[in-house]
Amino acid sequence: MSAEDISLVWFRDDLRLSANPALKAAADAGKPILCFYLLNENDEQRRLLGGAKRWWLDKSLRALSEKIENLGGKLFLQRNTNRSTADVLLDVCKAHNVKSVFWNRRYSTSETDIDKSVKSALNDAGHTPSSFSGSLLKEPWEVKTNSGNPYKVFTPFWNALKPDFQPNHPDGIPDCSFFWDFECDDLQDWALHPTKPDWSDGLGEAWMPGEDGARACLETFFDEGLKGYKEKRDRPDLPNTSRLSPYLSFGEISVHEIWSRTLQKISESPELESDGWAFLRELAWRDFSYSLLFQSKDLSTDNWNDKFDGFPWEKNETCLTAWQKGQTGYPIVDAGMRELWTTGWMHNRVRMIVASFLIKHLMIDWRTGEEWFWDTLVDADTANNPASWQWVAGSGADASPYFRIFNPITQGEKFDPYGVYIRKWVPELSKLPKKYLFEPWDAPRDVQKECGVLIGHDYPKPIVIHKQARQRALDAYESLKT
Repeated sequence: MSAEDISLVWFRDDLRLSANPALKAAADAGKPILCFYLLNENDEQRRLLGGAKRWWLDKSLRALSEKIENLGGKLFLQRNTNRSTADVLLDVCKAHNVKSVFWNRRYSTSETDIDKSVKSALNDAGHTPSSFSGSLLKEPWEVKTNSGNPYKVFTPFWNALKPDFQPNHPDGIPDCSFFWDFECDDLQDWALHPTKPDWSDGLGEAWMPGEDGARACLETFFDEGLKGYKEKRDRPDLPNTSRLSPYLSFGEISVHEIWSRTLQKISESPELESDGWAFLRELAWRDFSYSLLFQSKDLSTDNWNDKFDGFPWEKNETCLTAWQKGQTGYPIVDAGMRELWTTGWMHNRVRMIVASFLIKHLMIDWRTGEEWFWDTLVDADTANNPASWQWVAGSGADASPYFRIFNPITQGEKFDPYGVYIRKWVPELSKLPKKYLFEPWDAPRDVQKECGVLIGHDYPKPIVIHKQARQRALDAYESLKT
């Protein structure tokens, strides 16, 4: 046990030292800091991390640990499978003479329940818990209508947030003294990295998890993607998306820092104003999703619009597997699903296309798709993932109408007009002329042979016919009205 009082910083979805409100408050308290990360796999957890996020967490914790060690500290790692979170925190506090505990807040019902329990237990035991806003632009309860209610439509939410928002996360890494005299888990023993088999080669090639990787990603976006963002962000063949979503999901960069840096770029280059504000608007969508999460008992299982509780979903394992493996016969859908499996990420426009296809062409419950994304996305976010699936399904807040059914042929033609994205991720079609690329089943047999791809053999025929599937979905939607 330490002879002096210790402050504990409980890292969760904020795996960074810079612009971290909880860490700054602990540093200002002037006591040595014990940096603590708890891998909670107990029955308090609504859902465990998916495979792709476990891979990322392994790399992110290594990066955070190295940064702390470079400053003279050490990251306390503990895994918990069968005890309450409150009991674990109390034991750590007792063993190391911790007087004050600091953390940044989370917002799902299960997470807020845990935090309330921990805060109560710490207070009862004579410790001082303090929580902060470290993940969002504004807290979910801060952006309200004139009547004091939370927004359920994004545009008025954005109009309310935008005018008076001022970034307020602290700058840089605070001056800290650390407490490091303890024994803890070895990260290797957590087996977060897949081994049997190791399917993560593509993830390793695509990403550099950690705070330094987040900042490098932001700079790359400013250099290569911000100019033209407003008009080109829907193009998966172009570099006009930030790819910051996994870094934000793990809190490896502050959203306030991103906001400030973007405004700085606009100030330096006024011609970027339209693109810069379009990007900031997308950041606000993330806050809106968290507002919905905070209002919901369980956004990943409960239809926001309970009218959809009676929707006649179908179960079709053959079609589901074809969708998961990128073997639907629709090139833009298959390209997206293969990009996801290889890199743990998918372009946002393509996410909407593949989600619409699963929900409306295959009539498979949106929750099935949300679960698959939860397991395979490195940015599988507690709020964004279910909110986005419900948006496509039509069951969510401010949702796309169910009768808006993306045509997977014209969507490919519009957003991958030269076929660059499809040719990359569906290489068996790479030699097809563009006139057949989006409907390869229409290519004459001699063209298929010349291009080295026989439809139905080297690449599947469509598992459903668009026109028929669209009508079936519309008929199902009409059944909700009766």
